Amino acid sequence: MPNAPWPDQGTLVKRKPIDLRRHPCLLNHLQACRKRATSQRSCVTMYLEIALTLVAGALLYHFFFRKKEESLLMGDGWWGPGQRPGGEEDESIRPFKIETTDEELNDLYQRIDQTRYTEPLEGSRFNYGFNTTYLRKVVSYWRNNFSWKKQLDILNQYPHFKTKIEGLDVHFIHVKPTNLPAGRRAKPILMVHGWPGAFYEFYKIIPFLTDPGSHNLSEEHIFEVICPSIPGYGFSEASHKQGCDSIAVARIFYKLMQRLGFRQFYAQGGDWGSIICTNLSQIAPSSVKGLHLNMVPASGPKTQTPMLLSILFGQRFPGLFGFQEEDVKRLFPFLSKVFYHIVKESGYMHLQATKPDTAGCGLNNSPVGLAAYILEKFSTWTDKDFRDHEDGGLERKFSLDDLLTIIMIYWLPGSIVSSMRFYKETVGKGLGNSKHEALPVKVPTGIASFPNELMHCPLYWAKHKYHDIVSFNHMPRGGHFGAFEEPLILAKDIQQFVAKVEQK
Repeated sequence: MPNAPWPDQGTLVKRKPIDLRRHPCLLNHLQACRKRATSQRSCVTMYLEIALTLVAGALLYHFFFRKKEESLLMGDGWWGPGQRPGGEEDESIRPFKIETTDEELNDLYQRIDQTRYTEPLEGSRFNYGFNTTYLRKVVSYWRNNFSWKKQLDILNQYPHFKTKIEGLDVHFIHVKPTNLPAGRRAKPILMVHGWPGAFYEFYKIIPFLTDPGSHNLSEEHIFEVICPSIPGYGFSEASHKQGCDSIAVARIFYKLMQRLGFRQFYAQGGDWGSIICTNLSQIAPSSVKGLHLNMVPASGPKTQTPMLLSILFGQRFPGLFGFQEEDVKRLFPFLSKVFYHIVKESGYMHLQATKPDTAGCGLNNSPVGLAAYILEKFSTWTDKDFRDHEDGGLERKFSLDDLLTIIMIYWLPGSIVSSMRFYKETVGKGLGNSKHEALPVKVPTGIASFPNELMHCPLYWAKHKYHDIVSFNHMPRGGHFGAFEEPLILAKDIQQFVAKVEQK
């Protein structure tokens, strides 16, 4: 209708409904819009449900399931034979000297002479364990050229002592500075070895710590060094009872330091020493002024998720986890560089954490078998590539005199079995099942990360357990036996760590 007037405002205009069946394109468009709107509402609802579930779960965990942070209690123990006697324990500290009888040496040589050797497979090098072709050379040197008398003089150059703690005669060396400047006080440092090491591992680092000026090192921090033998190792008495684990040893060493008059001290360790010193820092945090490690036991419930995420995504997104170039180099590809290597090198641990006495029977009766078992670790744990050398690379880093001295420290007291039992006491409970693994360490911590350590622990992993890391340094070279292999490098790292702690 031309010129038809517009309806008045408010007038309802009736129109015929559109038959969508006659407009398929419009129908499809409307249906798509409806689906999109429904999908968007579903997504929003889903995200809201997820968020509410997470919040509710966090609240439930916080109020009902989360255990309050606990501390590691000091406790007490008795590891001597029989029942604990009444009265006070003898706390005297007695001088000790390592001595050997002719009968002991004649017995050793007789056993060496009766050794039966198995021919190695062609081209196997150290990939099947200690190569017996090279073993013959080591044994020949041991039997004909090695001077135990000379090594005894070296061992006894530092003051040795024994003292009774929790029923055990605990052996230790105590080295004080000889050139302490007037008005200066030495800083006590407890240094703890591991397996298959001994207190002797620290002999080359001791001069750098107690007399740094004579070795062109800073004299700002001079140390008084205490190196005990873990109970059941070397010249420390072995436990007569089950259960003497890393926590018990940490407590024993705490009592040792208190007995020596040190209310505060530094603690340093690798291998078992790192775990014992970590436990000591959890037991007596007010006494441990600083903790320095050259192996980081960062396992535990609170580190598992960060470790897994960084293993999965760290190579692609290193910055997300604070990985440095050196971390990426040491960790990835993870399967070949870490996982397969750990599988190859951890068979001993399963054996010692389950049936140490069985394997120990042979090792405690065959000095050559003992040497092969221990020295193979000094090869592959120093550098895994040494497996491809005919001599295991042993003399590239160590002298045969030093290595055989370690063997003698295990052989003469017959301590290999008790040293292996320490794995059953500490690891035999299962990884992640010990209370200390879930607890943080809050004392100032320094970490010297050696490139050929059995497993690299980046700062991102370590800080989930060690909450006050003041120093984390990648060492230029070295493996598992840091103090034994690279004493100067480790001494410098200890010095710079202590300097940072003292400035806090």
